[in-house]
Amino acid sequence: MDRNGNATAPFLDAGQYTADSIQDYELVYGKAFVSPGGKACADDLIQKMALAADDLVLDAGCGLGGSAFLMASKFGLRVDAIDLSENMIALAQNRLRELDCPKTIQLKQEDCLQIDAEQKYNGIYSRDVFLHIAEKQKLFSVLHRALKVTGKLLFTDYCCSPPPWDETFSTYVENRGYHLRTVADYRALIEQAGFQVIEALDRTEDFINFSEQELDRIETLTATPFVKQHLRSDWRAKIHRAREGNQRWGQFLAIKNTQ
Repeated sequence: MDRNGNATAPFLDAGQYTADSIQDYELVYGKAFVSPGGKACADDLIQKMALAADDLVLDAGCGLGGSAFLMASKFGLRVDAIDLSENMIALAQNRLRELDCPKTIQLKQEDCLQIDAEQKYNGIYSRDVFLHIAEKQKLFSVLHRALKVTGKLLFTDYCCSPPPWDETFSTYVENRGYHLRTVADYRALIEQAGFQVIEALDRTEDFINFSEQELDRIETLTATPFVKQHLRSDWRAKIHRAREGNQRWGQFLAIKNTQ
């Protein structure tokens, strides 16, 4: 963690995103994906952005590159795909070679808070990344500046219920170094940055459904008993946290105003 509480590459790569952990997640989510709902959910969200072919998109926290590949190959978008984790970027480069990705994808290790762009992107897309960032006002200011006028911001993120939380959830958040906000908090933060909010949805029930389907998939994996048991435990725990109510999952769509 840096002095402001934001995750750093060494923190992520030595903890949640070791190379082995990333590849275990990928077994569950599908090739080149590490976010809830895998490819099908990503496809739906990219369509929701309703961008035109050849528009330029920033995939902020691109993971293994699956969404970037979809944007380029199916929707004809140009994509700057960035991630803070060195392990994630190294594996993403391999996945995009294996998928024979279009040349319209540029992959780079970069910090979301350090994006140096002004009115460059038609869209910004991010999946379950902002929970690693403490300085959320700064984050949305940076993203607002990087978007063209009428550009769209679409992201999902792990959210939370208002505190106080139960002890188990509080310990989980502390151990992961997460910085969670309620769906209402995120709406306010986006508006404060100058966006017009189109959607700020609590999709926790969908998250639970995705996770239950993924839990079923774990039973079918070709993996060692240790890996399957570890994944099974992780997925059951996240389903329990979501059902108990402290853990939420939000989906947000906003547009940069003309003013």
